[in-house]
Amino acid sequence: MTRPNGIHHLSICTADIKTQIAYFTDVLGMELVALYWMHGVAGAWHGFLRLDDRCSLAFVQTPEVAQVPVEIGVTHAGNPGAPVAPGAMQHIAFNVDTIDELLALRDRIRSRGVDVFGYIDHGFCKSIYFAGPENLTLEISTSEGGAIDAGAWIDPEVVALAGISSQELAGFKAPALYARPAQAVPRPPFDPDRPHLDFPPAVYQAIFGMSDEAVTERMSETTPPVTIDA
Repeated sequence: MTRPNGIHHLSICTADIKTQIAYFTDVLGMELVALYWMHGVAGAWHGFLRLDDRCSLAFVQTPEVAQVPVEIGVTHAGNPGAPVAPGAMQHIAFNVDTIDELLALRDRIRSRGVDVFGYIDHGFCKSIYFAGPENLTLEISTSEGGAIDAGAWIDPEVVALAGISSQELAGFKAPALYARPAQAVPRPPFDPDRPHLDFPPAVYQAIFGMSDEAVTERMSETTPPVTIDA
């Protein structure tokens, strides 16, 4: 299958990783499973909080983060319906499988002194809303095991306003399958009109000038910070 099948981790910058870890372990019951010097980034700490064995919420702390000014409506949305800069995270919605679990988490959040409203029934999911440290906008949702019905929830009016043609819509609903060729696809030439990572030019050229094999060999760090005896 040539598409992602879930979120491995969502990474958020923080100026206070301890406060974030304390909040998400106490208020939401997530487990801390990793906290180490971030690979390849001098001075950065990386922490992972377990959602399940294949999905985590992650935080990155560097000394520079605390110097970045916070401005609601620019750097953070501030609430679930507010705007924020293009490409920035508007809110995080965590999943639970049942309405009972949703209500149990609502009670747990309130028991920690955090205000939360809902649930709101959106038709394809039910959601509660609350805030986290450093102006995070948070949501917990349940679709109670059901998939979203595209026939009912893709609004033709919004499709038209977004400038999506009927042909484009068909492609969006059923993306083309992809078969990996026998030979690896080479890197395309740099195109400033296509998305690219924002490294300094020299770093970008160094990384993308290496072969895939060289990147794996030179940049991988697989040894955990703590040795566990067998």
